[in-house]
Amino acid sequence: MNETTHLTSLDSLEQAAECLKALAHPHRLRIIQMLLKECYTVGELADACGIPSNMASEHLRFMQRCGFLSNDKEGRRTYYYIIEPHLAKIMVCIEERFVTKY
Repeated sequence: MNETTHLTSLDSLEQAAECLKALAHPHRLRIIQMLLKECYTVGELADACGIPSNMASEHLRFMQRCGFLSNDKEGRRTYYYIIEPHLAKIMVCIEERFVTKY
């Protein structure tokens, strides 16, 4: 039996690599970490990351284009939330590997 018959296709792995690139930024990881707990506005996410709102908006737009997030408007506020369920598993792996507990 050929070992490669059970491997993921290169096309699928290319898509996976693109998605992982979208997560490969500390501010985006922080945003994902927060949004896995509840919905937040751009301003709240920017404050938590210590970055200007326009920069947080760029990160959010990028992650929306990747299919990770969506948003709902409530009056003048826009709340962002996770729509990609696998992000929770990815964050568990990251937290278990890289979070130092003192």
